[in-house]
Amino acid sequence: MMFAPPYVAAEQFEVQLREQGAVVIEPGSLPLALGRQLAGLDELPAFWSDLPPDAYLRDGGRYRFRRHGCFVAEGQVLTQAPHRAHWQPLDYNALHGGIERWFEPLADEMLVLPVWHQLMLGLADVASRLKGERPWFIEAHQFRIDTTDGIGRPTPEGAHRDGVDFVAVFLIDRQGIKGGESRVFDAQGPNGQRFTMTRPWTLLLLDDERVIHETTPIQPSAEHGHRDTLVVTLRAGGFQAI
Repeated sequence: MMFAPPYVAAEQFEVQLREQGAVVIEPGSLPLALGRQLAGLDELPAFWSDLPPDAYLRDGGRYRFRRHGCFVAEGQVLTQAPHRAHWQPLDYNALHGGIERWFEPLADEMLVLPVWHQLMLGLADVASRLKGERPWFIEAHQFRIDTTDGIGRPTPEGAHRDGVDFVAVFLIDRQGIKGGESRVFDAQGPNGQRFTMTRPWTLLLLDDERVIHETTPIQPSAEHGHRDTLVVTLRAGGFQAI
């Protein structure tokens, strides 16, 4: 059984994000929610077709493929930062924390698209409205989780926080799978919600200080199955580093 996402109107999402720490925005409301035109959004999914394998999976799996890039958003200017390792402390990622993980960079051809800049700057605008105007240090991750070996784990570390200010999870595509349920819990209490994102460009936006999140494993419902997402984190003060 799949639970539908608890979509919130674009005009109301910031209120809910402030009050509850999490919100789901339906694809048609995305331009209004981010305050951007987002023309050319349909050009981005093609860049999920050539993601390299994730060489750092400590559970021995071969189900995750990814690319990674870093940016700084200041005002209405987005600057690509020099390529760097992705690092998280063990407190936030008990499975893969404490190590520098060097992933292949995001494709240059994707980063020059105007819609990429609009997406990143739109998220930074939201972060500034909620927590005050400042530079935002952004990490963007392209993920493909597939079912070649029978099961794929979008969050092998389990329910977690990321050690940032905000986390944005965009569903890009899901094909030939079952599972992949999103679960969001209050970090300080028992309240939570569960739902499955099925429509491309659905956005789950999280206040990382207030909630923990995970996505359940996926299994094949067809010969080839995968789930593609774009995960963007925004952090004040700098990138996470050792």
